[in-house]
Parts: sequence; C-alpha cells; structure tokens
Amino acid sequence: MHNVRTYGDIRVFAGTSCPDLAEEICECLGVALSPREIIRFPNDNIFVRLLASVRGKDVFVIQTLTAPVSHHIVELLILLDTVKRANAGRITAVMPYYAYGRSDKKDQPRVPITARLLADLITTAGADRFLTLDLHAGQIQGFFGIPGDEVSTFYLLSDYVMAKHLERQPGGSVVVTADLGFAKKGRNFAQTLNLPMAFIEKRRTGNDAKAQSLTVIGEVEGRSVILVDDEVDTAGSVTGAVNILKANGAGDIYLCFTHPVLSPPAIDRIRALPIKEIITTNSVPLPEDKRLPNMTLLSVAPLLSEVILRIHEGMSVGQMFNE
Repeated sequence: MHNVRTYGDIRVFAGTSCPDLAEEICECLGVALSPREIIRFPNDNIFVRLLASVRGKDVFVIQTLTAPVSHHIVELLILLDTVKRANAGRITAVMPYYAYGRSDKKDQPRVPITARLLADLITTAGADRFLTLDLHAGQIQGFFGIPGDEVSTFYLLSDYVMAKHLERQPGGSVVVTADLGFAKKGRNFAQTLNLPMAFIEKRRTGNDAKAQSLTVIGEVEGRSVILVDDEVDTAGSVTGAVNILKANGAGDIYLCFTHPVLSPPAIDRIRALPIKEIITTNSVPLPEDKRLPNMTLLSVAPLLSEVILRIHEGMSVGQMFNE
C-alpha cells in the first residue's frame, strides 16, 4: 500500500485522565508512551514538561474529558500548547470522550454553545487534527475548524451483541433506543443485527428537569430487549426506559452504550434495575466501585490505535468500516 506519510515518527503523550487506556493504545501500536512531567501546584496551577523531543514528529495527545472535567480540559490545552511550542510536525488531540456534547445549540435564551467553545480552545491550543468517539451530537464535528475523525464504536458493540445470538431467544429480540434522538444510530444497530426496532418516547423540560419516559413506540412484549444509547450519565433516562419496557412486558434487557460517564447516583440506580447485562467501553475510566457483576467492558484501544496508525500513514479511516 502506498505510504503518503509526510511527518516524522509517532509520539504518543497522555494526560492524567486515562493512563491505562493510553498504555493499551501504545501497546497496540507497538510504541512506548512518551514521557512527560505534569505537576499540579498547591495553587491548582498545572505545569507540563515533555521529557522527549517531538521536533518534526507526528504527535498524538490522549485525554478523555471526564470528571474532573475542567481540570482535564485545561490539562489537555496545556499539553497541546507544550507540544506545539516544542515544534511538533503535526498534533492530533485524541479525546475518547468529548465533554459538553449536550451543549451543542441554543435551545433556550441567553445560553452558551459550550461544545463550540471547547472546539475553539482545542484548536487555539495547537491541535492540527482531532479524533474522538461517538459524539453526543454529530454536528459538533462542524464546530472544529481543523480536520478530524469521529469514529463510532458501533461495530465493536454490535459484533459483541451479535455473538450472543439474541435473535434465537424465545419470543425474539428487539433493539430499543432510549430516546428518539438516537433513532438513526439505533436503526443501524437493528439493521446490522437483523432485528426489529422500538423507541422510548421521553420529554425533558429545562436544565434541571428529569427526563420523563412516557411510552414505548413499537412491540416489546415477550421479547428480549437491547437498549442502546451513546452515553449514560446519571442513568435517569435508563431507569425510566427499563421501567417502561418492563411495564410493557419486555423479557431480558441488555443495556448497550459507548460512554460510561455514570455520575452519581447512576450506579445505585442501575444496580437496582432488572438488567441482564450492561455492555459498554473503556472510553471513560471506570474505578472498581463503578463496576457491576453484570457489566462487560469492551476496550476501544485496538480501534483507536488502528485509526491513529491510519492517520499517521495517510490511509483511509473509512475503509475500516467499508465506507
């Protein structure tokens, strides 16, 4: 295959938000995680120093933007600025989870579009490209003035579910989206698994209002359910969805999503739900106290490492998914 790479060797740096994932990505790439020093001073200021040269190199900076969100964002920005000032050839910000994804439009008077602000900050700090997984809203890609890749974990999750052969369950199975906003991606999931689809209708009013699951659109009675979403935060929507599904006669429920944000009281809520299996990824690091016995964690490291390699070599990312 023709190699159109014009930058130096790969250098991978990581912030402090997902060290295990960064190490795993480097193992898949066959490169060492580049050393750096990150100090948090008593006044809460952050200092970064690179312990390896990046001049002319193709640098990838890995930082998932999870809690504490503000700290990890600033740390990423300082890392990007440090790499830029060290004369890197090209800099790619690798953010498995992109924060502020829900602040993607002005849906009320006098509110910000923080997802756009964050994109501007990342670009200004020095990123030449971005790489992320399953944005909450696809239009966030357009907030960046630099090229990038939003990669879906769709195949990772659907391949795992497909291997369970849920279509053979008594009564059959059905894919259900937790809300109508996820309908398009849910439909792709259903088509891949060759299963019918249903939707949960829900309503949310205001920032602090709880999402209310109202009804099920579609047939779920007596069927195993694969409940899909992009992320689970406080699990309010999931709780409402599972309760509605059970009230409508659903059988076993499998919860399948990309980003396990799982802010309190999510774990307590999910633990109390009649869910057969929780299928998610390590795009957000999960401490032991957030891991439940019925939880399966799929690694995104092989996926991200392959995309990083293709970016580095100047090859098509879409070909990975026959696009």
